[in-house]
Amino acid sequence: MKEFIYTVLEFLMQMGYLGIALGLMIEIIPSEIVLGYGGFMISQGQIGWVGAVIAGTVGGTLAQLFLYWAGYYGGRPFLEKYGKYVLIKKKHIDIAEHWFEKYGAGVIFSARFIPVVRHAISIPAGIAKMSAWKFTIYTIAAVIPWTILFLYLGNVLGSNWSHIKEYAEPYVMPIIIAAVVLGAIYFLFKKTRKNTD
Repeated sequence: MKEFIYTVLEFLMQMGYLGIALGLMIEIIPSEIVLGYGGFMISQGQIGWVGAVIAGTVGGTLAQLFLYWAGYYGGRPFLEKYGKYVLIKKKHIDIAEHWFEKYGAGVIFSARFIPVVRHAISIPAGIAKMSAWKFTIYTIAAVIPWTILFLYLGNVLGSNWSHIKEYAEPYVMPIIIAAVVLGAIYFLFKKTRKNTD
């Protein structure tokens, strides 16, 4: 499986910026790997920073919009049946749905940084018919820093970019904690405002 992923990745990356966007959109390869390779390409002078960030943001956002629209039009039964093709299992949908119901729309931003929930959170947003504009804004706001972080790490690692997951751990954990704290603050703010209305 690992060999297959790297073969697909190398094929996509021959397309430069388009390859980064497509790699993130098809979601067969983890975003950290796609962006890490993108960072390596920046270190080699094959692509530029601005274009890579734009490609990463576009690809990452479109990937989530596909899941949002699948939830919006297909609902849970559709995703339980076909979600496995984009590596989303029933338990992922269960967790994401629970988070969305408990914390509301603000979780779309904070959940982007949390493993397991990260990709699946778009599904309950679509099922709940959340505003597409609001969903897109929250998603872009989370995708941009994630893209920059992994492009930066890939750039720093250079030819060792394939070790990005291990190297990223000290950076990702504080982000996860901050995301959870932000989500809790948003939830408390919404709850307090609701009680005062």
